[in-house]
Amino acid sequence: MKRVRCPKCNHYITFDETRYEAGERLVFECEECHKQFAIRLDPSAEATRNERPSLGTIVVVENVFHYRQEIPLDMGDNVFGRYVKGTSINKPIETVDPSVDTRHCIIRVQRNRKGELQYILRDAPSGTGTFYMNEILRDVDRVRLSDGSVVTIGATTLILRLNNDES
Repeated sequence: MKRVRCPKCNHYITFDETRYEAGERLVFECEECHKQFAIRLDPSAEATRNERPSLGTIVVVENVFHYRQEIPLDMGDNVFGRYVKGTSINKPIETVDPSVDTRHCIIRVQRNRKGELQYILRDAPSGTGTFYMNEILRDVDRVRLSDGSVVTIGATTLILRLNNDES
């Protein structure tokens, strides 16, 4: 399932993208504000996904019933926070949790001297703090993450998932 956001009111529309061809143009009408808008399914998205090596994903789990999110990681700083229209972070989390700041924590993906991937967590800093395995991080703390590491921001939990060849 794929979600698109209404450009007028930010309401989500969910649809099954497997029922359509890559490059196809789809027209939606928002149930909330009745604005009509169109999107084109990216013809290169599948090829790009297959070409770019996976560096792992962050699985987002909230303490409410919510749309499942898996956010792929990129090399460099992955800045996580609550999505608000106009924010300039590169890993927005779709959440209604007000205790998640719009810029909450950063996971840096880099290679060490041996060429192995490292995942380093730090607070952005945020108002409510970033917790690693139930311990709050100070602004100066840096924590090395591994597969299955649990990070809590507000009432939202992030879990690092690596591919078998990365761990």
